[in-house]
Amino acid sequence: MKLDIELSKAQERQLAEIAGRLKVPAESLAEAAVRELIAQPEADFDRVATRLLEKNRELYERLA
Repeated sequence: MKLDIELSKAQERQLAEIAGRLKVPAESLAEAAVRELIAQPEADFDRVATRLLEKNRELYERLA
């Protein structure tokens, strides 16, 4: 699957800086980050997703 993502200038700059320090292309670093996120144990993902949903519950209710 090919995926395009849009980053802000600040995010693009941060990605480029980190990639430069690691001496890898920015695209490779972004791909590795996505692969790592997907590979995380499901429990970790669920914990983070639950925390984010709880944190933003009021916002979601207002938007509904």
